[in-house]
Amino acid sequence: MKEITIYTQPDCPPCEITKRFLSEYSFSFTTKDIKKDQKARNELINKYQSFSTPTIVIGEEVITGFDLER
Repeated sequence: MKEITIYTQPDCPPCEITKRFLSEYSFSFTTKDIKKDQKARNELINKYQSFSTPTIVIGEEVITGFDLER
């Protein structure tokens, strides 16, 4: 199974929905809080060219925002 990482921040309702969705379906994932972890923030911006949360990385695929259709 591919590794799943979610870049989040406090007071982000879509981030909470994303984590709840993945948990409900028993997906294992790592959460990185970009407000508490400067390295995670830099990684989000520099490696994934994303400035928003949630950003979900599944293997090599990067998904910005939460959309049940994806």
